[in-house]
Amino acid sequence: MVKNSLGLYGLLTMIYRKTILLFFILLVTIAANAQIVKGTSNIFARENLIAWCIVPFDVKNRGPVERSEMLNKLGITMLAYDWREKHIPEFDTELDELKKHHIALQAFWLYSGPNPENDKNLDIIIDLLKRYKVKTQIWCMVAGIKELDAMTQEERVKVHAKAIAYIADKAAKIGCSVGLYNHGGWYGEPENQLEIIQYLKKPNIGIVYNFHHAEEHIDKFPEFFPRIVPHLMALNLAGLKTGNPVKVVPIGNGDAELEMMRIVKNSKYRGPIGIINEDTAPDAEEGLTMNINGLKKVLKQMNDNKALKTYQ
Repeated sequence: MVKNSLGLYGLLTMIYRKTILLFFILLVTIAANAQIVKGTSNIFARENLIAWCIVPFDVKNRGPVERSEMLNKLGITMLAYDWREKHIPEFDTELDELKKHHIALQAFWLYSGPNPENDKNLDIIIDLLKRYKVKTQIWCMVAGIKELDAMTQEERVKVHAKAIAYIADKAAKIGCSVGLYNHGGWYGEPENQLEIIQYLKKPNIGIVYNFHHAEEHIDKFPEFFPRIVPHLMALNLAGLKTGNPVKVVPIGNGDAELEMMRIVKNSKYRGPIGIINEDTAPDAEEGLTMNINGLKKVLKQMNDNKALKTYQ
């Protein structure tokens, strides 16, 4: 009886310790997300802007120092870092310069496949963020899944969820979160991303929504946007000119983004807002400036004087 009692005691102790550990990880993740996602009613203010698509989309090929100096000049205090293989040797310098120039690393880009456990770049990113003790968002796109068209909806959700779960678990261990990034295709549909999130039920997974990949979403935006708001980690703006096909243009040059931005402003979303330079201008500084000026034009149309004052 004593032996059995000790065995039961040991089992209960092990379960208790694992429960405490999981609870601790959950608290750390929630705390990290609370730090990453700002809470502000003035979401279109300059201090709430993220610069996005300015690393490979820059004819001047700015390095970490020049890029940080440019962001300081424009008054942008957050960067979502997109990169290509050639930029990997600069990762450490990039983080050093961001810190030196008081720019927050709001997100780190990751393009991965159905087996991220074999993705060496994921390990490089996780190691980098861990060494620098940076708690940030990993904006993640999962692609390359074969025979996706032949799968049922349930199978599609599960195969994507498997990859996302692995990435999210690695991120959670260092206090980071994962944003499902809409970039067209099945994975880019907000309703499908919601299904992945609901299937996994992991607290450090959310959504990054992009106007520049919303060509097919304009008409249904008022319907699905309120549903993704509870999971929305970041929202990147662009101009959208309706037609066949819809054209992505600088902010303020389209005819659809005004109403979409009104919906965003009137929602419960209080996180950061990204401006991009993917196809805006060859020079990243010119592209960001063009979109800031376009944003100011739309803010004037919206009578958002509080946000406008931050650009004076």
